[in-house]
Amino acid sequence: MIIIFHFLVFIRQNWRISAGETSTEKRFNRDKFIRIDILEDMFYLCNMAYKKKIQPSLNCGLDVLGEVLYGKWKIRLLYFINQGHKRPGELQRQILDASRRVLNMQLNELEAHELVTKKIFPQLPPKVEYSLTTMGESLMPIINALGQWGDAHQEKLSAVIRQAAINETKVILIKTE
Repeated sequence: MIIIFHFLVFIRQNWRISAGETSTEKRFNRDKFIRIDILEDMFYLCNMAYKKKIQPSLNCGLDVLGEVLYGKWKIRLLYFINQGHKRPGELQRQILDASRRVLNMQLNELEAHELVTKKIFPQLPPKVEYSLTTMGESLMPIINALGQWGDAHQEKLSAVIRQAAINETKVILIKTE
């Protein structure tokens, strides 16, 4: 699978470079691009067949909470949806570091865990809005408390995190020399 992935990256880079070619060459590249899409589908199916080797332990509430909120942007998504940012584009503007794909994946997981609902409006262009369910709303006092704790300890924790990143970089430099 790694070979297929590297092959796809190589072909995509060549596709981008050769954008200024004649129509006959573009037609050839488009055919080549379709074949790449078939390989991407194969790669996707191979990844879909992957199952977690260790199933999550859901023996207590903390395990369940960790499984539901595990994801770099999920808590922020819940917070911003609660603040009134309901459209995917609005959420993307609030969380600049996250890609649209990752946000969509995490929104879908929140929807699967019944913390948010997705409403699709029947219009062109399509319009989507997210809102919190009652279970999602019940999480907001906890998320707000976590935010207040983070604000109270931000200065000290930021210094500790920066120092850990510096130490980690030093370890990597020593190992590679």
